[in-house]
Amino acid sequence: MKRILRNYIFWTYQRGSAHYDVMVTLILLFIFVAPRFIDFHDRPIERTLPPSQVLVKSDGHNGLMYQIDVTTLSSFKNAGDLKSEFLAAVGPISGDVTIDRYEPVRAADGKIIAYRVWAHR
Repeated sequence: MKRILRNYIFWTYQRGSAHYDVMVTLILLFIFVAPRFIDFHDRPIERTLPPSQVLVKSDGHNGLMYQIDVTTLSSFKNAGDLKSEFLAAVGPISGDVTIDRYEPVRAADGKIIAYRVWAHR
């Protein structure tokens, strides 16, 4: 019995033997069954990030085109100054950029739903 226990601890059994299969089965049972009965305190970190609706594409000329949803812009405090709102929305994604131009994206009824912003680093 002492020898069997020592061989289990040092993993000396050959693959395909009955003892090897028992060891692998015990390990798999621990991996799949233990989390149901043992609280390992491994919860994911809950992050409350604001939803950002910014689509980023390459413009084909070493620059980027961002499509920024109007609801994303409304969350910034710089009401009225569109360029600073664009920079605030794009900054966390691309860092410091220079805005070349922008244009509104309109729905069928003429209401502005987003802005396309062309920028480069």
